[in-house]
Amino acid sequence: MKLRDRVVVGFCLSLVLVTVLFVVDLQNENARRQAVADGDAPSHFHGRSDRSKDAIDAQSAWNAAASFVMSTLMPPSQQPPTRPGAPQPYSQAANGRPPKPAVPDLYAGDRFADLTERLSRSSETWRHRGNVPDWTIVRDVIVDDTDDDGTTSNEYVVEYLEDGLRPNTTALTIFHSRISKREMYPKNDTYVPLILKNMSSARILSVAQKEGGTQLKLVIEYSNGDKALMKPMRFTREQQTLPNHFYFTDYERHNAEIAAFHLDRILGFRRAMPVSGRLVNITSELMAQVTASDLLKTFFVSPDKNVCFHGQCSYYCDTSHAICGNPDMLEGSFAAYLPTQDVLERKTWRHPWRRSYHKRRKAKWETDPNYCELIRNLPPYNSGRRMLDIMDLSVFDFLMGNMDRHHYETFTLFGNDSFPIHLDHGRAFGKAFHDEMSILAPIIQCCHIRRSTLETLLRFHNVKKLSEHMRESMNDDQLSPVLWEPHLTAIDRRVGLVLQKVRECLSVSTMSGEDAADESHAQPSTNATFDIDMGDLGQGAKYTARSREQT
Repeated sequence: MKLRDRVVVGFCLSLVLVTVLFVVDLQNENARRQAVADGDAPSHFHGRSDRSKDAIDAQSAWNAAASFVMSTLMPPSQQPPTRPGAPQPYSQAANGRPPKPAVPDLYAGDRFADLTERLSRSSETWRHRGNVPDWTIVRDVIVDDTDDDGTTSNEYVVEYLEDGLRPNTTALTIFHSRISKREMYPKNDTYVPLILKNMSSARILSVAQKEGGTQLKLVIEYSNGDKALMKPMRFTREQQTLPNHFYFTDYERHNAEIAAFHLDRILGFRRAMPVSGRLVNITSELMAQVTASDLLKTFFVSPDKNVCFHGQCSYYCDTSHAICGNPDMLEGSFAAYLPTQDVLERKTWRHPWRRSYHKRRKAKWETDPNYCELIRNLPPYNSGRRMLDIMDLSVFDFLMGNMDRHHYETFTLFGNDSFPIHLDHGRAFGKAFHDEMSILAPIIQCCHIRRSTLETLLRFHNVKKLSEHMRESMNDDQLSPVLWEPHLTAIDRRVGLVLQKVRECLSVSTMSGEDAADESHAQPSTNATFDIDMGDLGQGAKYTARSREQT
């Protein structure tokens, strides 16, 4: 820019600035005199310190004028550049918060008639009579593992107890004796409501901190000898996972444990222990019952006069992440204790689709296109029910957005035919506006689903929504409403997403079968490569499936 042009621009800007300041000063002076005359302002009122509407309007006028001068007098090449992707101010909703993103339900109007019709073909699904002997040769997408009469054989813990039930047993100990190799408790079990009521109202005898784990948990012992695991409330229902938090550093939510129990029961899995919400007094019910000095010394009163404590653990156990009451009332989830190891031993298994728990490294299943074929050949997934149980577990985790499934446990009494116990769901229900498709990796990569699970999902999609069942089931909990409404909306949306993935698997299976027939009856185990949208697993990875075995 030439010197003459610079002088002109500087003169114009100075003129605009002087004019605006003069107008502002004149308006404020008139306002001051009027206020003093009316007796509405003290005599020391000074116009330039008043951010009145006139001053704000004048400031807006100055901003507009300066912008006009800069854009008019300066050529485009000389104007300040705008960085691509620079953060822009959020548009504020009526309540002052940024509006929540709308997540479309792509399959709300889809009745999935093709899946319903497929289930109606009795000859389409091979019944495996309660046990799949060899998963390396099974290529059915919909797998029926019931007996010929449509039932599954079952055995109960009480059949193996040498001493039987002890006298004066509680509802929880009777519940333990009714655990079977198929489920934690039978449908419509009468002891579950008794356990829930006891955990939410019985007198607390002692409080201790649970050893291990990344976040604070309390072991609660009641006056009748029963125990429960308490996860205290950290924040409100609508608090979502922070954008920069990894799944393994996310906060644990007390209400997620409660909702997970109800979801597990409604889906018909019944593989989770009963969980109840409870409102406790930190001073009289928790601190007064603490005996360990290490935990007791973490209790304090905050500057806002609330009773707080933080315990000792790997994450968020310090004064800046303390758990506080209001002023001393606190919500918490109370999960019934499993039988002790000496009564009913458990075995811990590494989840085959476990995440890497590393900030940069990926797990093998995220990079190996033939990962499912590897799992098919490894015990206990090469035979029995475990493969289908993992598929059920992926559906369960996906519906509640739980990415933190690194291990699971089974009862050793029933060997490899025991169900995986659904435990530790504190990091679920953290993202109501995001569907983490990678949680469905077992189903997407292996293309298997249990027939009864598919029938249940279709019923919740087409008849009565899963969210309605959840509201009704959680309505009796002491902390109702347990879930933020967008999480219930997300559950219904995710049911459709699971059904769509099953549809894609069936489509690929059908095409693979046709290709095999066209190739002069090629071996049914021939690999067929196809593309599946893996969402966050993705980058267009190719996954392998074998053509459906011809029967």
